[in-house]
Amino acid sequence: MKVNAQYVNFNAVGTLSDFVQARMDKLEVFYDKVISADVYLKLANTSEKENKIAEIKVNIPKDSIVVKKQCKSFEEAVDEACNSLERQLVKKKEKMKM
Repeated sequence: MKVNAQYVNFNAVGTLSDFVQARMDKLEVFYDKVISADVYLKLANTSEKENKIAEIKVNIPKDSIVVKKQCKSFEEAVDEACNSLERQLVKKKEKMKM
């Protein structure tokens, strides 16, 4: 799967990019027709501890799914967003079987 990652208001280290790619590759286990994914990691301008935002858009045939999560770390935000995407992709796959 092709993953386009964009980092807003900060510079990403290589380990974060590798983590995002590895986590997104796991989505193909749940739904094998994923075309591509756009990942936006943003640093919010707030004084709160939960200021890391992960927004993921997954493109599938004839549709797309968007999930946005805000957490204390980018890894946690990406992980929660992917968990949500996994549930939605399983639902989509079950609907197609009917």
